[in-house]
Amino acid sequence: MPRHLLLLTLVLLPWMPGHAACDDPPAPGVIWRECDKSGADLRGADLRGAILTRSNLHGADLRQARLDRADLNFADLGGTRLEQAHLPGARLTGAKLQQANFSGALLRGTRFDRAEMNGAILTAAQLAGASFYQTVLNGADFSRADLASAELRQAVMQQARLDGANLYRANLLQADLERASLRGTRLEQARLEKTNLQYTDLRDADLTRATLVDARLFETRFDGAKLGGAMWIDRKRCRFDSVGICQ
Repeated sequence: MPRHLLLLTLVLLPWMPGHAACDDPPAPGVIWRECDKSGADLRGADLRGAILTRSNLHGADLRQARLDRADLNFADLGGTRLEQAHLPGARLTGAKLQQANFSGALLRGTRFDRAEMNGAILTAAQLAGASFYQTVLNGADFSRADLASAELRQAVMQQARLDGANLYRANLLQADLERASLRGTRLEQARLEKTNLQYTDLRDADLTRATLVDARLFETRFDGAKLGGAMWIDRKRCRFDSVGICQ
């Protein structure tokens, strides 16, 4: 091989697609782009800052793994176990996360925009400041999760469970919460403008100073809900002693 071609090959080799990087052991910053790690046992692995774009992690075990700031955009994590995992600042835009289990996971500031998360389990997960813009979350379980200041604009959450969750100052503008359960949920100062709340259960929820302008209500349950200072669907401000009914 001519010398100049040999030098060019050596320079370009690290950037050429192949399977070598997929065989690298788990480590911070590892590059597993478009790799098949389906069913892999990665419990407790340190993958902080890892690049896992478009990788197949379907059914993998990532319990208690460190994935801080990892790039998981468009990855397949369907059915993956992520209980107690750390993913603060991680990116999962467009990822497939159906039936994934994030119970008790640390997910502050994590981005799930436009991901597919039907049936995902996020019970007691720490999701303050997380983003779920246009994410599909039908039947997802957020019971007791911390979603303070989370971005849920235009999220599809039919029949989702958010009982006892913290949605203080969360943005649910134009979200679809039809038949969802939010019993005892904290929604103080939350944005619920143009949100679909048909058949939604909001019994004993705290909607103090929440905004519900143009929200869609039909057979919506507000029994015992605190509505003090809330902006109602007709832009009426509820009295501060309103409970169950906006007065």
